[in-house]
Amino acid sequence: MVYPHVQYQGPAYPDALHDSTATEPRELDSRVSDGIHVGLLWHPADGHLSVAVHDGKTGESFELTVGEDDRPRDVFIHPYAYAARRRAGSGPAADVTVGVRAAV
Repeated sequence: MVYPHVQYQGPAYPDALHDSTATEPRELDSRVSDGIHVGLLWHPADGHLSVAVHDGKTGESFELTVGEDDRPRDVFIHPYAYAARRRAGSGPAADVTVGVRAAV
């Protein structure tokens, strides 16, 4: 169907096409359970994926880089198992970033 009275004015959100924050991670998925927030992040600067975990009760947090041999969805669903495996030495321990954040 043709609408002769409607003229194209360009994209609805032109700033979104030229976003200056293209280097900031984007959250692809997230979930919260019992105060624990888990997020699957994509880093467009280099294309890697990571899983960030924050415990709202204790204020502890860590981030896991998803390796080439890892399944991103599995790391997202079982982040504590992947963190334990990497700390035990069967994975790259440098890929686990641990921190404590102040409660908000």
